[in-house]
Amino acid sequence: MTLTRYIENDLQISAIRHKEYQEYFITAQTGAPDHFQKNVQALAQTLYALNAVPLSAEVFGVPVENRTRWDEALQSRCCPVMWLEGRKDHSSSLQGFQVWAVSGIAAEPVYLNGQAAGMQYTLDGRRWCRLTGLLPQNIGAGRTEQTESVFHAMEEALAQAGMQFSQVIRTWFYNSEMLQWYDDFNRVRTAFFEKRGIFDQLVPASTGIGCRNGAGAALTAGLLAVDTPDGFSPPAMVPSPLQCPSIEYGSAFSRAVELSSPSVRRLLISGTASIEPGGKSIHFGDMERQIHLTLCVVQAILRSRDMNWSQVSRAIAYFTDPADAPLFQKCLAARGISPFPALLAHTDICRDDLLFELELDALSV
Repeated sequence: MTLTRYIENDLQISAIRHKEYQEYFITAQTGAPDHFQKNVQALAQTLYALNAVPLSAEVFGVPVENRTRWDEALQSRCCPVMWLEGRKDHSSSLQGFQVWAVSGIAAEPVYLNGQAAGMQYTLDGRRWCRLTGLLPQNIGAGRTEQTESVFHAMEEALAQAGMQFSQVIRTWFYNSEMLQWYDDFNRVRTAFFEKRGIFDQLVPASTGIGCRNGAGAALTAGLLAVDTPDGFSPPAMVPSPLQCPSIEYGSAFSRAVELSSPSVRRLLISGTASIEPGGKSIHFGDMERQIHLTLCVVQAILRSRDMNWSQVSRAIAYFTDPADAPLFQKCLAARGISPFPALLAHTDICRDDLLFELELDALSV
């Protein structure tokens, strides 16, 4: 297996070439609506040239009215999309998308209530299920009820793929007006995990971010699940050398999860922010110092698994103020870290004193 990172037609591409198939993580940072359309057309052309099928897609900062441009450009190469608008408004100056695609394997849709909710496929000798853009059944219900509905939707869609929630290794939650009700969300998630015995098994890595969605729901969500065939190592939770377990302050997720297969080792690092070892936020009001601490924490997790920044295949950096986005590259340069494929997004973070968050995946032969 080899990991190659390159830029083509304004798309940041991580190409993971296996013996019998290829994976691609494709990231684009767009701007004005015409630039977004240009990038989407470039994506469609790239997928066609690679003969690749998209498994998941996240769009940030773009008003949902542009969804038709996306669908028209991709046509038969469409997949379920996590469509996220701005932090407070329907748009943001930080716009872009990130797509995970594969070639050389068959991928089949997973349906929920007659609509595609994700994709199922086989990679590295394992069965996978990637669900994207899940919404509550009734967006007029209260936030607690909508959250419960999303967790039930996860289970129902997984069942369509012959899987169950205990096989989930990664989740994403994008909650509208998150700071108003993050504690309520955490109570629902914790209760769901307790009822299904998740705390006695693997607690998934996760990202929880505040952002509007095009449907007007209280939240939208996604997940990644894998099975463990005989002879394969089960996925494992990876602690952070520099932060306490998040469950100690009421958030039910693992700092990272590692998945090993015969050809590749994958490290999925949860959304990480400026939190000190005891679980408290630090560097109030100082974006640059918060970015530096976050990079330090993520680097410690990478090093604990004998990985480094050159093995990052995809990342999303979340900013409460888009004007601070240039500081990300400045901090990377100051730490001697070469740029890696990262989408920059304008969102709320789970605490009002946190200004920045970073999630990423890394791969090793």
